[in-house]
Amino acid sequence: MSNEKLMNRWWVVIGAILIQLNLGAMYAWSVFTPYLKGTSSDGVTEFGFTATQTQWIFSVSILVFAIVMIFAGRWQDKIGPRKVALSGGIVLGLGYILAKFFGTSFLGQLICIGVVGGAGIGLAYVCPLAASVKWFPDKKGLITGLAVAGFGFGAMIWVKLGGAWGHLIDNYGVLNTFAIYGVLFALSILLGSIVMVNPPDGYKPAGWEPPAVKNSAPSGGEDFTPSETFVTPQYWMLWIMYAFSATAGLLVIGNIKLFGISSLEANSFVGNASAAAGTAMVIFALMNGIGRITWGTISDKLGRARSILLMTLLQSIMMIAIIWMGGTIASLYIAAGLIGFNFGGNFSLFPTATADFFGPKNLGANYALVFTAYGLSGIIGPILGGKVFDVTGSYLWAFIPASALCLIAAAISLLTKPPHHNEIGSAKTVGAPAGK
Repeated sequence: MSNEKLMNRWWVVIGAILIQLNLGAMYAWSVFTPYLKGTSSDGVTEFGFTATQTQWIFSVSILVFAIVMIFAGRWQDKIGPRKVALSGGIVLGLGYILAKFFGTSFLGQLICIGVVGGAGIGLAYVCPLAASVKWFPDKKGLITGLAVAGFGFGAMIWVKLGGAWGHLIDNYGVLNTFAIYGVLFALSILLGSIVMVNPPDGYKPAGWEPPAVKNSAPSGGEDFTPSETFVTPQYWMLWIMYAFSATAGLLVIGNIKLFGISSLEANSFVGNASAAAGTAMVIFALMNGIGRITWGTISDKLGRARSILLMTLLQSIMMIAIIWMGGTIASLYIAAGLIGFNFGGNFSLFPTATADFFGPKNLGANYALVFTAYGLSGIIGPILGGKVFDVTGSYLWAFIPASALCLIAAAISLLTKPPHHNEIGSAKTVGAPAGK
């Protein structure tokens, strides 16, 4: 145990990135969807899924991910992150392996990939975040950004392995690729979980002291239990901001390929619109990972609320701008990159804001509560885009409401301040905003 306590804390970051690289495969789902709508590349397996069915598998995985994370957050707070991360890797790998045998039907993939795979991601996801924040109280924004950056970069890796780099789907078919991915997920997360341990109680990095108290009042970061967190206005402010901001990003993730194709072709693009839209997906994933690190670093300097304000304002602008920027390849790439960059910021800003507001002790359980907002967004965002396009033939009335939601989130960020177990001493009264 003493060896674990004295371990180099950067090993936790390396393990966190390795785990997240595998969990990010969820965002690579779009690499499978063209095959699922027709016949697999093996020429034998006929799927014939509708576009909506492919989106439901993706949406259900996000919803289950968020729900299971509530349980996982409490569990890892009790027994530590290593066992929970390991169990998540096993469940995620099992889901994809089972999909090889039962994935010929929509229901089989919905259960194996959506439910079982989503549950595995939910179990493993919170562990690297909670452990990293506890080891790095002096660099919460940067380290959280690094820890979750793997999720964004992982999407790019798994897209390319399945397609242009590894040609796994073309060479082995969809079902065999599911099995290959499942084995890789389980083994890689097992390796990353080895260093998923918490620091000793009361740990502080050498030479670092917690921020000074201002105006004789705590400056946030007091430890709240999940039940205390849930009744504060600050929790609901974070939840709403997260839901509104994530809806915009997930709308684009789920629909950017079809949007790119339709927009380029509507503007008389001569060439392979599908390939250009696929490249836009990769750029989104790359900038998603970069955004997680960058916004985390920015928030260490500007504070979480100001960073959320800037991120959601920029995203609000981009959700309108992409309507016109989708018509040319260069501007489509720029729009996809900026939206991905902002979307990535959600995953570094909201965990660190949760730690700032409600303390690091119960971060796993508290952030799991906040993260349910993402689960709801996973249903609303992708399905909204698809339905609006089916009815109107355009994404205009999907992007405009998403822009408005981001603008509302920006306004809420101006009102958000840390809660306190104030002088009354009652945990029931923590909802009143504190002065700066």
